[in-house]
Amino acid sequence: MSDGVLVRGYVSRFDTPDRSGDLVRRGAFAGSRADVPLLWQHDVERPIGRVLSLVEDAAGLRMEARISPDCRDGRDALALLRAGAVDGLSFGYRVKQARPVPGGGRELLKLELLECSVVTLPMHAHARVTAILP
Repeated sequence: MSDGVLVRGYVSRFDTPDRSGDLVRRGAFAGSRADVPLLWQHDVERPIGRVLSLVEDAAGLRMEARISPDCRDGRDALALLRAGAVDGLSFGYRVKQARPVPGGGRELLKLELLECSVVTLPMHAHARVTAILP
């Protein structure tokens, strides 16, 4: 059994709108813990690893996680990541505090983080895997 493959990247980017017009603000993830599952394509029945750390920095919510090659979905995710066919990251959440943005969308001020996912099409164009390490 393997310890897994380390991946790093941003599951969220701050202060720029996603495809729905929502903006996540710095501090929205305050109090979030890294004990959320790492899923394949937001599917709760397809866990692929575990989140090791989550840190808010100036750019967004930076994640470090291990993907398990010992499960089929983990192997598939790693193969697609390594091939450059998939590199998106995303997160599942509940809104705790938000306000409308003129013209549509929301300013997300406080979120409850439920999960992180490797995805084909991230909601935010810059929520991406930045490193894959053995």
